[in-house]
Amino acid sequence: MSYRAFLAELERDFPSPVYFFSAADPFLCREAIRAVKERIPVAERDFNLHVCDLSSQDEEKVSVEQVLSIARTVSFFGGRRFTIVTGNLQKLPKRENERLAHYAESPAENSVLLVFHCGVLSKGMKDLFRAFKPIPIDIRGSDVPQWVKQNLSARGVEISGEAVDYIISFVGNDLGLLSGEIEKISALGKKKITVDDIAPLVAGGRHYGIFDLVNALKAGDVERVFQIYASLRDTSDDYGLIGALNWQYARLHQSQEMNVRDEAYLRRVFQLLHEADLEIKSSGRSYPMELLFIRLLRLQRSYLPYG
Repeated sequence: MSYRAFLAELERDFPSPVYFFSAADPFLCREAIRAVKERIPVAERDFNLHVCDLSSQDEEKVSVEQVLSIARTVSFFGGRRFTIVTGNLQKLPKRENERLAHYAESPAENSVLLVFHCGVLSKGMKDLFRAFKPIPIDIRGSDVPQWVKQNLSARGVEISGEAVDYIISFVGNDLGLLSGEIEKISALGKKKITVDDIAPLVAGGRHYGIFDLVNALKAGDVERVFQIYASLRDTSDDYGLIGALNWQYARLHQSQEMNVRDEAYLRRVFQLLHEADLEIKSSGRSYPMELLFIRLLRLQRSYLPYG
């Protein structure tokens, strides 16, 4: 996980003088900046920590020149100065980015400049800041469960893998929404969490999630599949459901040992999901999900029970 590299540097108190972090998801930038703030001793934050948002629309927005001046200011109390720059840097004039990048040629002593680029990272931007220590902090979909576990572990909570899957089946991979669920679970005051502990909390008024839908498909239970879909379609669009199904089946693929027959089954599942995904993207119209479920149920019957 890329975010792990950031956490490793955080634990070492950022030994390098210049860093370039990048994430397409602004939530990850905010989370990382929050973690940096919490790492700085409370007594030093007002003096040795400065956060400069270059994307701000305020009249008093900090300029790159001001950022560099702050970074070069002698720190107080003999500590190290941490200057954080955040925003979508690709929206800045090229000369401003060049000035910021040139700082790496002669960084100030006892000062750390942490640049957080929030947005898609172009090759040109990557090359421009090549003298900075580059760390992408985006989280791949396959790493989201581990991210949830790590966040809860940091709060002293141990959660089962099944419980993590249950949360994601309702919320999806949206890190902001998942963060909200993590806060709610932390408030329970329990040290170990299972599905039974969180089902009412996570589901709320919803009765089913993708986790339940896949289980019903695997069991070949036609009535239950369409009962669950009737519940899910009120809160999810078909495109999102296809993505969630794809993710859940991929999780099954990673968590179990499979024989040749199982492998063939999953390949066909992914093919059906891919065809449905292409149909939506190419035509722009709703895909008949009932047809997809019928095909998945027929496929299930044509193979031995999964696992």
